[in-house]
Amino acid sequence: MTDPVPVSPAARPATPLDPLSFHDVGGLPDVESSVERGVEGLLAEAAAIVAGDGRQPVRVVAFGGGHGLSATLRALRRLQADVPLDITAVVTVADDGGSSGRLRQTRDILPPGDLRQALAALADETAMAELFQHRFDGADDIAGHPVGNLVLCALMELAGDPVAALDQAAAMLRCGGRVLPMSRQPLHIEADLSDGGEVVTVRGQHEVAVTAKTIDRVRLTPAAPAACAEAVLATERADWLLFGPGSWFTSVIPHLLVPGLADAIRTSAAKRLVTLNLAADSETAGLTLPEHLAALDRYLPGLQVDVVLADGKAVGDPEPVHRAAESLGARLVLAPVAVVDGSPRHDPLALAAALEPLIRRELEIREVTTEWR
Repeated sequence: MTDPVPVSPAARPATPLDPLSFHDVGGLPDVESSVERGVEGLLAEAAAIVAGDGRQPVRVVAFGGGHGLSATLRALRRLQADVPLDITAVVTVADDGGSSGRLRQTRDILPPGDLRQALAALADETAMAELFQHRFDGADDIAGHPVGNLVLCALMELAGDPVAALDQAAAMLRCGGRVLPMSRQPLHIEADLSDGGEVVTVRGQHEVAVTAKTIDRVRLTPAAPAACAEAVLATERADWLLFGPGSWFTSVIPHLLVPGLADAIRTSAAKRLVTLNLAADSETAGLTLPEHLAALDRYLPGLQVDVVLADGKAVGDPEPVHRAAESLGARLVLAPVAVVDGSPRHDPLALAAALEPLIRRELEIREVTTEWR
């Protein structure tokens, strides 16, 4: 049996990442011309700058929502300064809490909160990105809403299509990647819970996320929603598919419940990487890390994974996680990916250090294949 592959602690950054501190890829157009050209033109120009040696960028699709996806995207954005990457974020659209929940109650739109966070994570270092994240204080009707949620709401109404709206927002923020919803249809999450031998059903992502009871099964409503076509295409064309970290039942698993997207994930020729969480949250209380991996197979039977990435301190005894990874066809990579203050948060710089050799390996394989041909 192969031992888990560690990442050298020397690669660990000394300090956590400043949320708005990104390397500038240079030469990008100003905001007005970015909007006019759209996100596809902007990304093509950025890729040409980063991949100045003529190499085709590695196409990475990251699935999730909230802070977990944000950490992954910030890591990829860091890598993009040195490694040619084509980044796509595919985001859950079932949030019904906070600002997103309030907007959903009055407007038939996708919940903007997780989409906003993904855009901010991929944004260039601009005052516009900081403005996007500003949350109004006070006690009036606008209090608690981030500026970006209201901007996305307006763009969706103006464009008449959430993907077009997100592309416009990405151009405004000079994002180093594309943000897509997993479905154009606003969704809800339901969960069956074990409660003293009885099964109780709770409805709504927020209620599922904060439950302290054991989750038996989650599902989307309406069931079997149509997948976002652009997200399916990105998945089919990807070199790497990344899952986690994040709330397992409300941010990671939902992507596997959209039939068109699940089929693309299962059949894509891309390699698949799962990043495990650092600690249990309310919805995964009592769920071990091997059980996190087993849940993926439960919701998408036959899913093959290439790499499971975990923090050695969070794993403890690596053998059970190693066996669970092997059951999915994956090898376990242990790396110090947590922030240095001991809190259960992934450090984007450390995560970038762990991801870099895997992504660089993809480029090396291409070079060898090209030379052989």
